Amino acid sequence: CPTAAASSDEEDDSDSSTKPIRSEKKKNPASLFQTGGDPPKEKKTKKKAVHKSAEAGSAEESPEPRNSNRKGKGRKAKKKEERPPSPAVEVDKLEEFVLRPAPQGLSVKCRVTRDKRGMDRGLYPTYYLHLDNDKKVFLLAGRKRKKSKTSNYLISIDPTDLSRGGENFIGKLRQESNLMGTKFTVFDNGANPDRANADWSNVRQELSAVVYETNVLGFKGPRKMTVIIPGMNADNERVPIRPRNDNDGLLMRWQNRNMDNIIELHNKAPVWNDETQSYVLNFHGRVTHASVKNFQIVHADDPDYIVMQFGRVAEDAFTMDYNYPLCAVQAFAIALSSFDGKLACE
Repeated sequence: CPTAAASSDEEDDSDSSTKPIRSEKKKNPASLFQTGGDPPKEKKTKKKAVHKSAEAGSAEESPEPRNSNRKGKGRKAKKKEERPPSPAVEVDKLEEFVLRPAPQGLSVKCRVTRDKRGMDRGLYPTYYLHLDNDKKVFLLAGRKRKKSKTSNYLISIDPTDLSRGGENFIGKLRQESNLMGTKFTVFDNGANPDRANADWSNVRQELSAVVYETNVLGFKGPRKMTVIIPGMNADNERVPIRPRNDNDGLLMRWQNRNMDNIIELHNKAPVWNDETQSYVLNFHGRVTHASVKNFQIVHADDPDYIVMQFGRVAEDAFTMDYNYPLCAVQAFAIALSSFDGKLACE
């Protein structure tokens, strides 16, 4: 059954009254993603990234209580209103922003739209990623390449230029050639290892990998997915993963349980709801339509910290929110993988 968004008043009230208290006691989520060296250093938040300012909610933010007349709720709500607003996510240099990890403590809220124009002429749909705010700042576009042996999505920082050789090419999602079509790798725009320079600095990095578990229940059960990403160093920067061949990439390291400098994430398991006869997750109002494509990505050591969530809000519109340590390219590519028609679990 498709995964629906949980919407009961009890869940919303519980989340708004208890989650901030619990989350403040937890250690910095950055420690979940560090893969070596000293613990992350405390840094002052720097202003980073894209066109003008775009609002982004705190990663710890919870919806306001629906019933503010209950005892004690009024005072708490008032305190929340007096809090200064969350810092804005800014986009100045687009290419740098989409490859930079989300600021710690902020959730970058985005919207994905699917443009089906041209499908009658044999073209694949184009997917656009915008910041989900009043300015709708464009971030990325993606489209599957024609005549590729496996699914291959080009990702561009220009909504009109989705060519492999163009200067706006920023990364790609490649389906690996396993029989079931359930494994994907995400690359930046670096060079193929065959065209490496002497110091290897121009070679492409692997930004993430996605593995969908073959679902023996088919459409009757929710998807299960594993996401593998590079770890972060002590300065909260992504550890470069530049494989010299296909046997040294994220997928092979993960399959061989060579977990040095890589992090394993999973989708949060939805819960069966007898009333709605469907599997549900609480997206806190960000997802409104049931879909097998709806998911939340978490770390096993802290399932309350949502690294990324994605879900349907209309026929061809989806929300996509991501948090540290993901960047926009990683999150968008993971979302694109869910659209691939070859998935055995579709």
